[in-house]
Amino acid sequence: MTTTHRGTGPASRTGPTARRLVQIGEAAERVGLSIRTIRHYEEVGLIVPSARSEGGFRLYTEPDLDRLAVVRRMKPLGFTLDEMRDLLTVLDALGTATGADRAALLDRLGTFHQAATGRVAALRDQLAMAEGFAGTLHDRLDHHRSAG
Repeated sequence: MTTTHRGTGPASRTGPTARRLVQIGEAAERVGLSIRTIRHYEEVGLIVPSARSEGGFRLYTEPDLDRLAVVRRMKPLGFTLDEMRDLLTVLDALGTATGADRAALLDRLGTFHQAATGRVAALRDQLAMAEGFAGTLHDRLDHHRSAG
């Protein structure tokens, strides 16, 4: 299989985990996203495959899959595409940043952590309310079954 590699961004990293290339179907299966969603993320510039096969198939490395997994985990917390892009940029830059740049990136990462924690707490509250409602319906069902 002949491939064309992209030369920019974190996906161009080399090393043992970056060498194995997977097509979009396997990438989708491994990270739990649909092929359509991955293609959309590429269209909006969020995720770019590291290479393309001679036939034009998208090819992803392990670091690409790691990026997709970050996006996948942000999605249920309601982060926007811009927020996802920003976090990926922060995570990419942290690998090489030093000094004041690193401190600023860590602050931004801390802000994302706080936002994620707050959103998780809100989801827990919603889940507790939903469980309470389901419990109430269960109790009413039991009551009416025993009364009938």
